Amino acid sequence: MPGNSFGRVFRITTWGESHGPALGVVVDGCPAGLALSSEDIQVELDRRRPAQSAITTQRKEPDEVQILSGVFEGKTLGTPISMIVHNYDVISKSYEDIKDTYRPGHADYTYDEKYGLRDYRGGGRSSARETVGRVAAGAIAKKILALEGINTTGFVKQVGHIVAEDIDFGEIEKNPVRCPDARKAPEMIKLIEGVRREGDSIGGVVEVQTTGLPQGLGDPVFNKLDADLASSLMSIGGIRGFEVGMGFDVARRRGSEANDLMYMGGDGRLRFRTNNAGGLLGGITNGEDLVVRIAIKPTSSIPKPQETVDKYGNPKELVVKGRHDPCLCPRAVPIAEAMVNLVLVDHLFMHRLSRIGES
Repeated sequence: MPGNSFGRVFRITTWGESHGPALGVVVDGCPAGLALSSEDIQVELDRRRPAQSAITTQRKEPDEVQILSGVFEGKTLGTPISMIVHNYDVISKSYEDIKDTYRPGHADYTYDEKYGLRDYRGGGRSSARETVGRVAAGAIAKKILALEGINTTGFVKQVGHIVAEDIDFGEIEKNPVRCPDARKAPEMIKLIEGVRREGDSIGGVVEVQTTGLPQGLGDPVFNKLDADLASSLMSIGGIRGFEVGMGFDVARRRGSEANDLMYMGGDGRLRFRTNNAGGLLGGITNGEDLVVRIAIKPTSSIPKPQETVDKYGNPKELVVKGRHDPCLCPRAVPIAEAMVNLVLVDHLFMHRLSRIGES
């Protein structure tokens, strides 16, 4: 099966290319009766769209969404929801001179090997612009989860060597880098501006936290919640690492340090004194906050000269033109949130099938 669809019960299929006429998504499995408008979708797309600030790509796309099906008189019908976003600020001539040249760090070579041809304009289907559909679908998932008291918040944890330490969710949307640490945000911005002036790019880490999750979400063995989260988040272009809770730090810890000790809370519910597991045990939610992180590589498209070859094997010196983010992290935040929410809705619906009498 081609890898353009995601989910089991709440299922999405994205379509479109970076420089094509439009992109979009079809969402299947959304229950009837959910209040939904284009404004609900637009608020999330506005967080993802380009040209938000001086530290993002200056491609100017309004990313205005149009709901084509599945909604009537402001409520979902239970039928497939189709959404479309048109492309406007397309400058394909930036790619004409390098259409036969493989850009280091991109999927140009592997797409040619797989399909025998590719849309070279802006990366085509491999472009991060494909995530428009994910974010649009994620907005619907977010609305469903909110009805259950489940809320997901993402932020930039790290850019280069600069790490956010004081986490204040109220600070995230106050700065263009979406950093929750008011003291570290200016340092991150300065670093991004510096690498851009040098014709380079920088990587970082995005963290996503979800509150209000019930115990018991997630399936055993192959569909563990963290396994599905890893699959969904690693499917975003440019992601090179995934971790949950303490993550890779467990490699230098002892069991006595890593284990989350349990106690009976005052509300009569089992609780954990720490959350090193990131809210998951055996791939199933334990009632604590879900905490995941993704490592994002530096943007591959940079104007700094690089050595490469063309499709015929001839050596080339490449200078990538066009408009690109010097750091992918700020605009990756709403994309990561969307993918987490899509997984959670899918597992929420699956969970309701796991016991007789569950609703």
